[in-house]
Amino acid sequence: MSELFVKICGLRTERDVDTAVEAGADAVGFVFAASPRLVDAETARRLAERVPEHVLTVGVFRGQPLDEVRALTEASGVRGVQLHGDEGPEYYTALRQPGRTLLRATATTGLPLRCGEFGEDLLLLDAPDPGSGKPWNWASPDFTAPAGRWLLAGGLHAGNVGEAVRVVAPWGVDVSSGVESARGVKDPALIKSFLTAAHTA
Repeated sequence: MSELFVKICGLRTERDVDTAVEAGADAVGFVFAASPRLVDAETARRLAERVPEHVLTVGVFRGQPLDEVRALTEASGVRGVQLHGDEGPEYYTALRQPGRTLLRATATTGLPLRCGEFGEDLLLLDAPDPGSGKPWNWASPDFTAPAGRWLLAGGLHAGNVGEAVRVVAPWGVDVSSGVESARGVKDPALIKSFLTAAHTA
């Protein structure tokens, strides 16, 4: 298996971003949807400007109008867009442009899923209540891993990411609450330990 792709999501401060980048994150996420991790476009732009080109910057949206998604994406300067709601294929078509990475986040439904069904570049498989830190049963024998490039999310932390990678062999993993000392507050030590555990899985 090639190197695991790791995304650290819900970053809000320079310390968060610098820690994630220095510890080897492949992507960092900024939340523009209602959440304790919400940032505005100006903050996201300031933070994204600290991120080197080889690390993907992602704006995270959930159930927001297309015009709002497009405006915040352009104002913040992020290079990736993650849609976490009921957005249809038309969103991905409208947001597609050179150099932009599109991520579709969805909860497991028991149906076989495939990356690219809506025109996305990456598929993120999350818990039914995203951002809650509650895991879902990815170890279930009934779970079928999606085809293509997909990220596992939902209740991951340094203590279980290694097992998760060994059990379901995702292309990548995504974490937010699992690297927090309090809801919405990232912990540098937890970010570092998660990245170490993920990369040595």
